[in-house]
Amino acid sequence: MATGGSRFLKEPFEVHEQRFEATERIMELQFRQVDQRLERIEALIERFEKRLWMTVYGVVAVILTQAVLGIADHIPK
Repeated sequence: MATGGSRFLKEPFEVHEQRFEATERIMELQFRQVDQRLERIEALIERFEKRLWMTVYGVVAVILTQAVLGIADHIPK
């Protein structure tokens, strides 16, 4: 605390300033946590999307294979 003047005039401002700084630090930590969670969620969605496309390609491959085999059975040899 600075010297000179009344302490009753300066102390309330210092307390509010300290609360404000503490609140800013807490909010920064909270936003950092939210960012980390969002990054994890995005990674999970990306992996899920890759698996989904692999499943779609697999199903299409099976259908095409069955179609080709069906056509091949009807071709005279």
